[in-house]
This record gives sequence, structure tokens and C-alpha cells, in this order.
Amino acid sequence: MKGSLIVVAFFVAGCLLGWYLNTRQITIDGDISRYVLYLLMFQVGLSIGSDKNILQILRSLRPKYLLVPLATIIGTLSFSALAAFFISEWSLFDCLAIGSGFAYYSLSSILITELKTASLGVQLATELGTIALITNILREIMALLGAPVFAKFFGRLAPICAGGATTMDTTLPIITKYSGKDLVFIAILHGILVDLSVPFLVSFFCSL
Repeated sequence: MKGSLIVVAFFVAGCLLGWYLNTRQITIDGDISRYVLYLLMFQVGLSIGSDKNILQILRSLRPKYLLVPLATIIGTLSFSALAAFFISEWSLFDCLAIGSGFAYYSLSSILITELKTASLGVQLATELGTIALITNILREIMALLGAPVFAKFFGRLAPICAGGATTMDTTLPIITKYSGKDLVFIAILHGILVDLSVPFLVSFFCSL
């Protein structure tokens, strides 16, 4: 929870700085966001590759474990598509791109802004990226706060699905507490696979 609030604070600080620079007609090189994106992609690979349990996870991989991240991806995209029917401003594929962030707010928001600039223009692409940022931050916060409720009413796997790509790091402690230590392995595997799907799915839906 604390980590999510810090992210929100940095987001607000960024908005204020952007407004300050804009009022003084100071421009920032557009390539900066692209370099930040490259850095984030490097960080994804680094975090997965440096995981001490990665080899054990790969050796213990069973087909049935893939059903959990698959359920997360299908469920998220289904409800994102449903939301598109109530939002007239954004297309179905825009909503699917936002949902494909799976709580990985930093990567998905920058990726969407970068990829949609050509078709939507800088202003609308930035707006869509901001919506993705806020939506995926809220998903992580809801996973952190709602884990006990999800586990009680929807089963022990529910907090894992709710956590999306964060189940290998930020939401893992709360999942361990309410879903049980025996599901830690599934939570980590789930987080890795969903994490890896983010750049591919976001890029795919942004291209449509």
C-alpha cells in the first residue's frame, strides 16, 4: 500500500512539473519517454533473470499452473472489452490496451503513450497513457486492500488473479498471508507470465 501511494505521489509531482514546464513553454525531448521505456524493459528482464527461484519455477512448470495466468488474462480482457461499450471516447482496442497493463502501470502507460502518439496525436496519446497509469495503479491498490475479501468470497486463487503482474513482487506478501504459503509458487509463476505478456499484448492492441 505504501509503495502504491509513493507511486501516486510521484505521478502527481510529474503532473505538476509538466504543468510548470508547459506554462513556461519549456519542451522536453520526446525521445526521453522511449529511453525510459527501454530502461523499463531492461528492468523486467533483470528482475526475472535475477530471481533465485527462476530455475526451480521453470523445472516445476506444469500445464495446470498455466490456467491461473490464463484466467487472469482472459478475465481482464473480457471485462476491458465490456467496459468499452460504456465508454464512447475510446475504442475497444484502446480499452483492451489499458487492461493489458495488468497492474504494471509504469510500463503500460509509457508504452501506450509511445505507440498511440502516431495515430492519436501527442495530447490524446498522453491522456490514454495517463488513464492506463491510473487504472493499473488502482488495480494494484485494490489487490492489496481487497485480498482478504477476494480470498474469503471467491477462493484462494482470487487475490492472485486480482494482483495481475504484481504477484511476483509487490502483492506477494499479502497473497502469502491470505492465500497461503502453499500458493506462493503459483503466485510467482503467475506474476512472471503475466508480466511477460504486458509488452506483447499492449503493443498488439495499440497497433489495431
